[in-house]
Amino acid sequence: MNESEVRDIEVVVIGAGQAGLSAAHHLARAGMEPDHDFVVLDHAPRPGGAWQFRWPSLTYGKVHGMHSLPGMELTGADPDLPSSEVIGAYFDAYEHRFGLRVHRPVDVTAVREGDGGRLRVETSEGVHATRAVINATGTWDRPFWPRYPGQDTFLGRQLHTVSYPGPAEFAGLRVLVVGGGASGTQHLMEIADVAAATYWVTRREPVFREGPFGAEEGRAAVALVEERVRRGQAPRSVVSVTGLPLNGAIRAARARGILDRLPMFDRITPTGVAWDDGRRGGIDADVILWATGFRPVVDHLAPLRLREPGGGIRVEDTRAVRDGRVHLVGYGPSASTIGANRAGRTAARSVMRLLAETRREVRTEVRPGGRTDVGAESGTEGGTEVRIAGGHPEGSTESRASAGVPA
Repeated sequence: MNESEVRDIEVVVIGAGQAGLSAAHHLARAGMEPDHDFVVLDHAPRPGGAWQFRWPSLTYGKVHGMHSLPGMELTGADPDLPSSEVIGAYFDAYEHRFGLRVHRPVDVTAVREGDGGRLRVETSEGVHATRAVINATGTWDRPFWPRYPGQDTFLGRQLHTVSYPGPAEFAGLRVLVVGGGASGTQHLMEIADVAAATYWVTRREPVFREGPFGAEEGRAAVALVEERVRRGQAPRSVVSVTGLPLNGAIRAARARGILDRLPMFDRITPTGVAWDDGRRGGIDADVILWATGFRPVVDHLAPLRLREPGGGIRVEDTRAVRDGRVHLVGYGPSASTIGANRAGRTAARSVMRLLAETRREVRTEVRPGGRTDVGAESGTEGGTEVRIAGGHPEGSTESRASAGVPA
């Protein structure tokens, strides 16, 4: 497809990480044909979602839970290999096994209202006119950098988790890590073995979680995040409400003093950071590493005006309340590997219902000779057969399945 061409297609899936591949899998399972009835667009250069960009020292054995994609287990992976390599290869194999035909690298620049009730998806490979969008763009491309007085005067190095290279570059340096999530603690525990000194600063007192974290605890944590999304507030991460698992590595780091936390500083100086309360002196540092998380990548949806006054997009299940043609997966409560899988299935089911309703609405005009006009769909003389997405006659087993994705 060239850049001036407009392609009609039923569904566009934006993003090929865990949530996007899950949604694509369930669309295909419902009878939709990849690259014919729906298309998956991914801006990354290769399979793997955000995992492909993780630092080499984050081996698969260190990953805090990686749930397999639907229909294909991830088994026998070497825990000592980088997670980027293991999961990248797994996603690649998954795309090929199910023939998802992901387009990459493709940048989606805008989704706006199109003609005839369709959405216009503008991309680096051309324009798609679609009935529904499943947005699975995640957060990795929008790292959050807090701003503090004096930040521009710091003479050392500042970087974010998104560009963290591993511990070796910090040998012999004084490193201050900002952020109380899983990435911050992982960075600290790695860097402490090579750095001259490390410091940990967080806005809130870290919460360490002891004991098992089962299905009931998981549902309760997701519910807290989900409630914010229902109210149209900016989503919080799931880990922000679950706390940090108190495993052996964390216990050892706490015993060594690596995870002795300091409250958030008030300003940044040319040589480090300082507090204004006079209760403690400043800290000299060569590096400030911001492990301060990410924000959802949804700027391309801005023309649709989906945001609420609270700053977020109000979502019910996965459907955007302001525009039911748009579904967000990997957003808010589904921004985890298990949540992304479930959200992909939910979105696919909802989209298939939407398409079925759309077809019923357009199947109203009867032409001379008894032919049923279904707009963009094909028909036969006498109105005895109407083809739907995926090429299955209405009333067939395949057609009935497409109205709701099988569990």
